[in-house]
Amino acid sequence: MPHGGRIPLRERVYHSLRRDLAAGVFVPTERLGEERLADIYGVSRTPVREALARLQADGLVERRSDGLHPYRPRLDELGHLYELRIVLEARGIQRVGTEDASPAHDLDLIRAELETWHALRANPPEPGPALVADEHFHTTLLAAAGNTALAEALAAVHTRVRPVRTLDVPTPERIATMTTEHIAIAEQLLSGNAKGAMHTLITHIDISRAHVLARTQRALELTKLARAVRD
Repeated sequence: MPHGGRIPLRERVYHSLRRDLAAGVFVPTERLGEERLADIYGVSRTPVREALARLQADGLVERRSDGLHPYRPRLDELGHLYELRIVLEARGIQRVGTEDASPAHDLDLIRAELETWHALRANPPEPGPALVADEHFHTTLLAAAGNTALAEALAAVHTRVRPVRTLDVPTPERIATMTTEHIAIAEQLLSGNAKGAMHTLITHIDISRAHVLARTQRALELTKLARAVRD
């Protein structure tokens, strides 16, 4: 830990810029110039440069011909990625009780996730940790199906969707709903109700897709508005 518990300047700039990107302070058409950002955050260009590099690695910032900009979401790509999520995760549940499930479903992994989400229901996480826990739940669920290739493919989907999901800060009500749905999926799998788990899972992913696509649509509308004002 830094001396005296102080957060390094580069960390403070990174988290401040990440927060402002999530809040929509910067629109996708806006170039993220180091000098201007240094003025905004009252720092030198060095911590800004470091923060932008990390945010680019996170996928929240992208490079275009004229420099760095906030990540520009693409509706068609997101829709396809969520469709792939459903295919991958549904296949994991379909493997229950089939000859393809070798080894069989690891119920201990599912029980561990169930315990985790019971604890999270008692002490709801913040929006950021909620996203991490959500991704871990779905990846673990698929890993429990015994096909590591499916789990690895899902992890790759999460990586591509995460920048937009990070911008979509969930409300406490949505976190509570997500928690309830995760618990239901795990309990249904543990009780052998694969059909019920499949229905709950697909409904859960569809709700997430609707929220993310709506957030992306709003971002695109902001982009169009910014262009209209500029022109």
